[in-house]
Amino acid sequence: MTNRRKALMIALLLAAAPPCVLAQVPPAGGQPPVAGPQASPAPAAAGTPAPVAWASLSPRQQRLLGPVANRWGSLPPARQQALARGSERWLNMSPQQRSMARQRFQQWRQLTPQQRQTLRRRWQTFKSLPPQQQQAIRQSYRAFQQLPPWRRRMLRQQWQRATPAQRHLMMQRAWQMRQRQMMRMPRFPMTRTPRRPR
Repeated sequence: MTNRRKALMIALLLAAAPPCVLAQVPPAGGQPPVAGPQASPAPAAAGTPAPVAWASLSPRQQRLLGPVANRWGSLPPARQQALARGSERWLNMSPQQRSMARQRFQQWRQLTPQQRQTLRRRWQTFKSLPPQQQQAIRQSYRAFQQLPPWRRRMLRQQWQRATPAQRHLMMQRAWQMRQRQMMRMPRFPMTRTPRRPR
């Protein structure tokens, strides 16, 4: 597989999921092209994604997405938007970020279909949470990543051995601890304003 094709596949993945969870690449075959890449899109109905015209992509995006150029017009508008976002995201990444994305892509390819489906479900659940809860989960994940490896292993084993009820309790406690920490944090500096003389 050429580097350009790999970059395209990674852009597809980046469009469909967050950095921590990657979605499956669309099948290589797909439908035969109905219209060429320069075809003008039909207007979108209310509530549906609008198609993305091939001509609206930057030259760099067009080079990256070249392998799907001849079937661009036949792709669903949601896929076009995802590809456009993913390619833009890929092009704005640093070499280090691209390297990490390639590693994630390799990890994704090694997952079984069942594991991929589980990750997709978890991502959908995460996306349905309120923004405050999503932020708390991100912060907890970052804190977990900063623990020493032995501590992370111990916590993973503890989680794996726990029953669903115990896991629920563990999550509830972590959420309550996070809430208490947030309550103790001042939102703005506590400064006293001098009193005016009477």
